[in-house]
Amino acid sequence: MVSLTDLFLASLLVPTSLGSALPPRIIDTIDQRGGRVTLKQVRNPRGHKAFNPARATYRTFLKYGVPAPDYIKKAVAHIDEEQEEAFARIKRDTGSAAAIPINEVDIAYVTPVTIGTPPQTLMLDLDTGSSDLWVFSSLTPSNQVRGQEIYSPTKSSTSKLLSGHTWSIRYGDGSGSRGTVYTDNFTIGGLEVKSQAVQAALEVSSSFTQEQSLDGLVGLGFSALNTVRPSSQLTFFDNARPNLDEEVFTADLKYHATGSYDFGFIDSKKYAGNITYTAVQQSPGYWTHSLSGYSVGSGAFQASQISGISDTGTTLLYLPTAIVTAYYRQVQGAQNSQYYGGYVFPCSSTLPTFTFGIEGARFTIPASYINYTRISPTSTTCYGGLQSSSGLGINIFGDVALKAAFVVFSGTNPPRIGFAIKPLAS
Repeated sequence: MVSLTDLFLASLLVPTSLGSALPPRIIDTIDQRGGRVTLKQVRNPRGHKAFNPARATYRTFLKYGVPAPDYIKKAVAHIDEEQEEAFARIKRDTGSAAAIPINEVDIAYVTPVTIGTPPQTLMLDLDTGSSDLWVFSSLTPSNQVRGQEIYSPTKSSTSKLLSGHTWSIRYGDGSGSRGTVYTDNFTIGGLEVKSQAVQAALEVSSSFTQEQSLDGLVGLGFSALNTVRPSSQLTFFDNARPNLDEEVFTADLKYHATGSYDFGFIDSKKYAGNITYTAVQQSPGYWTHSLSGYSVGSGAFQASQISGISDTGTTLLYLPTAIVTAYYRQVQGAQNSQYYGGYVFPCSSTLPTFTFGIEGARFTIPASYINYTRISPTSTTCYGGLQSSSGLGINIFGDVALKAAFVVFSGTNPPRIGFAIKPLAS
């Protein structure tokens, strides 16, 4: 995304040349039976080498409409610089860019969808932290499209302009994405919604331009959060619910492996024991709920109501400063580094597990999930998957936490969210 000074943040968000790659091969294995669909993800093979963990925090601030602190902006630049130096050193020593090791991180996954008649295939991100279904389109200026597939309403016989309707999303740095609205046939894994509102971009934030493998988002938050005006539109899930066996979707995200989403049913083979449900506060439209407490390592469980958002579109786990401090107090050499934009520690340090509560149930995040990634491929400093929510204004239960459980997003009235224990990789 652009900065308060366009030149500065443009440089922050442009991936390094060594991070670019061929267009991604995304393969989606689909199991469809009636009103139930399984989407099995695969790893997106492009862009690993230039992963910048501070950028994940930076983008979380912008996503939730909060200006990122200056130290986080600078941290993105610092890590970019260290990565460039590491890449250059490896290439100089080996004579080949192919020898550059890939950061061991769980990067974004995308899901193939089809829009229109005949179907146009785009790769979208399933995001429970938003409620807009927006795509790069034939209306997006060419200088804002960098390898993305686009939706062309004029090439679809079933597209209809939703006259007088527009959409606009503003980010924490003042940048934004906006456009017009069509209705068209929209299909994920054989689950089709006719006359789904598709938000065609007239302008996209520069951060989305740089994400060449991502053609848009499928928001799975509540429809009240949808930004179409003058009348907000229903999300894909809300439109699909009448055709589903159950009004539910589940996320079975994995650590360093492919995960899956199920729509319309709960697959009992993917979890053990019971599902523990807790109430959702759906205003203004997020899957907001409370944790019942936490513990660090083998320490005693600390009962405490911790409200936050379960967001599949956010990478890290963001909790109150006191909890984060208590965790890293047990990690030798850990420090809250403004230079790197968050908590870092020697990669050789032993990390404790982190346990969170949902009502009376307990779910443990393995230490390896929180040892998120090295600052650069050759660095001995690692970046934590648990960071402070100070400044964000809300706690975010991102993928680091969601990978530690089987998660049920139930659209019942009232809505609720459920967590169940599952086998975890370490």
